[in-house]
Amino acid sequence: MFPSLLTTLSKPVIWLELAFIVLVGFAMWRLGVVLLRLLSPHVNARLVRSLKLLWAVVAAYATVAAAVHGLGLSEVPLLYDHGERIIETFRASAGQVIVMAAIAVIAWNLVTFTSRRVVPESNMTDFTRRNVRVQTLVGVIEGSLRLVIVLLVGISILQALGVNAAALLAGVSVLGLAVGFGAQSLIKDVFTGFFILLEDQYGVGDVISVNNSTLSGGVERLTLRYTSLRAMDGTVHIIPNGQILTVSVSSKDWSQVVATVEVTYAANINEALRVLGKVSQELYDDPEWRPKFLAEPDIHGVSNLTPDGVQLRALYKVLPKSQWALGREFNRRIKIAMDQAGIDIPSPQRSSSILLSGAPLTVHLVKEPPQQPSTLDLRKASSEAERQQPPFPPSETRDPDSTAPDAAENENERD
Repeated sequence: MFPSLLTTLSKPVIWLELAFIVLVGFAMWRLGVVLLRLLSPHVNARLVRSLKLLWAVVAAYATVAAAVHGLGLSEVPLLYDHGERIIETFRASAGQVIVMAAIAVIAWNLVTFTSRRVVPESNMTDFTRRNVRVQTLVGVIEGSLRLVIVLLVGISILQALGVNAAALLAGVSVLGLAVGFGAQSLIKDVFTGFFILLEDQYGVGDVISVNNSTLSGGVERLTLRYTSLRAMDGTVHIIPNGQILTVSVSSKDWSQVVATVEVTYAANINEALRVLGKVSQELYDDPEWRPKFLAEPDIHGVSNLTPDGVQLRALYKVLPKSQWALGREFNRRIKIAMDQAGIDIPSPQRSSSILLSGAPLTVHLVKEPPQQPSTLDLRKASSEAERQQPPFPPSETRDPDSTAPDAAENENERD
């Protein structure tokens, strides 16, 4: 027995046959596990565990029996005879279909396992262009490979059932050509998606607005056919790539905080600018916020004269997707700092004209600002330590109009 076994194992083709038998055995076991998993919500958990154990024993015995027959070990009659019957069963049409389905399950799971091993989820926590691109390409490649698996397994099953796959594919190709003339939008979607991926226009995790801010949100999924956006209120927008004409990306390479504040015309502008510069420098020097800055704050000065007051502006060049949290922290600090300096933020002013006896009478409606305590009292009530220590950290969630950060400013300029 052993001399003949050693002689048989010396042939390379035997090792290939054994590897195939083990692969089929593992595939059958895995297919059974998947089917039993589908039964778990409807069957007692203890029964499912027992069935899994029983199926593992059956799959292992069948694999060993087939291997014994493949090695030609007729000295083990029980396993040899059972292995022969098992191999004959799998050579039949029904057996080939089961084997193909089992191999498809293995290949499907292997694609997911390989992608997670190549690109671990722990490496995707930081938002960088490389992570965005890798995560997007992994999703597209997974989808493409699974489509190829389904097509190949489908053709193999048809051949096992006796269907002429070559003639079927020829008919499908002619039908596909006819459908192609009526499915130009689908072809356009695929080509547009291909160039989006090729040029890295945007990817999974980016915050974008589409077609002049008609739709906006965070990219949850990107395929060759469509882009899935998650809006601020949780709504998911599914946009065919062929319908995307313009894209505004708010999280590519770097972002910028447009830090603006308005003061009254009666305020000391130079003092207000000094407060703006001091708050900006405090943010830049803060150890918690310093890693988000890519450059020192740029104080623009007086950027606009509005009907209600004087607008001051500074620009912070920061890491992508950090502009919203930093902007909220700036708003909190600048309000406290202006109160400490005794500088008023303007209240809305409106005027209307009333015609009396042919002569217009102009009435100015001015909202009286609340009584402010003295500057000294404000400094006592709100120290610099309070300004630098928020009661809770600002949210990093993007703003609803974050895809158009200058929209409000442009509207003020038009007014």
